[in-house]
Amino acid sequence: MTHDPPAQRASAPHGDRRTVGVEEELLVVGFTGRPVPLAPAMLAHPAAQGVLSRELKQEQVEIASEPQTDMTALAEDLTARRAIAAEVAGDVGALVAAVATIPQDLEPTTMPDPRFAHIAAEFGLLERQQLTCGAHVHVAVRSPEEGIGVLDGIRGWLPLLMAISANSPFWRGQDTAHASTRSLVLGQLPTSGPAPLWGSLAAYEAVSDQVITTGAALDRAMLYYDARLSARYPTVEIRVADVGAHVRDDVTLATLCRALVDTEAARWQAGGPPPPIPTIVLRGAAWRAARHGTSGKLLDGTGTRLVPAWEAVDGLVAHVEEALARNGDLEAVRTALALARLRGTGADLQREAFARSGDLDTVVLDAVARTSPQPNGPTPNGPTTPTTVTCVSSPVAHP
Repeated sequence: MTHDPPAQRASAPHGDRRTVGVEEELLVVGFTGRPVPLAPAMLAHPAAQGVLSRELKQEQVEIASEPQTDMTALAEDLTARRAIAAEVAGDVGALVAAVATIPQDLEPTTMPDPRFAHIAAEFGLLERQQLTCGAHVHVAVRSPEEGIGVLDGIRGWLPLLMAISANSPFWRGQDTAHASTRSLVLGQLPTSGPAPLWGSLAAYEAVSDQVITTGAALDRAMLYYDARLSARYPTVEIRVADVGAHVRDDVTLATLCRALVDTEAARWQAGGPPPPIPTIVLRGAAWRAARHGTSGKLLDGTGTRLVPAWEAVDGLVAHVEEALARNGDLEAVRTALALARLRGTGADLQREAFARSGDLDTVVLDAVARTSPQPNGPTPNGPTTPTTVTCVSSPVAHP
């Protein structure tokens, strides 16, 4: 649930490759592994300026990459920013963890802000439990019209992105039997989840305005569609994924997102129709992805068949293979997905940590070690070695 303007997300298409920007929301926890409301202290830290931004809750912060065309550069950017987040957290007595929900049973704390207070008053319980951490990918488009064509074309593939990113099996102190509980929690908000076929920019704008006018959202920042047009940047923003357990997870996600945008933009430019998948079918596909992650069966990207999860993922790669190859990303994606298939999702890693320890605090501390690995391990009693990144602050508010 992004609300503030960190670094720019993506710029207009650059040369032969579209730019990509990634936002990662991180949980702020104490040295015991339990979430702590120290985001305000982190945001006030000098090293946080231009790197960290606030979120809805005081137990989370966000980092955002600069626009990148090269995925190695994207990985380096996100790694450096995670390291700064960890350094700043250490200076205020905390750690950061890339998990998409709070595993423990506790109540998060809303950031002091008039807008957030309005949201809390209007949405009640739904607002109180909205501490979820996602990975949002911005991919440059050449026009809003192209963006609508892309949004209509990628709908069927978004549940598969949710499945491979699933990193939230625990909620309120228990295993929910779902791999992505974040998507279920976020999905309770009236504007979240799969969107309909828009057909045109005019239809998209009219429906978005109507949603706000009828009170389901306060403003465009609360249009939590699984994918949407950015209101401030020339991008499509794909919001369906849990934050990645490792930086490489979010880089793989971003690589697939760019290839999807390339593929569906080419279809739109050629005048081809998008798959006419009913929105209710997509809701079912999203639920299956949240439930099973990369286990069990998922709906394929055409919305017509239930197939084993990795067969569905293989279908996604085949669908965007030409774009991946053109961008120089094909072998890297194949290697990353092969590793993910052996290692499991972030949800699998959390469950493995719980099976070893029987303790949810330990699950979070295990995630801390993956979030921003340091040469000498975490340093809860002092700051890490300072890391610098080049930041270009956005002059406009986030959509």
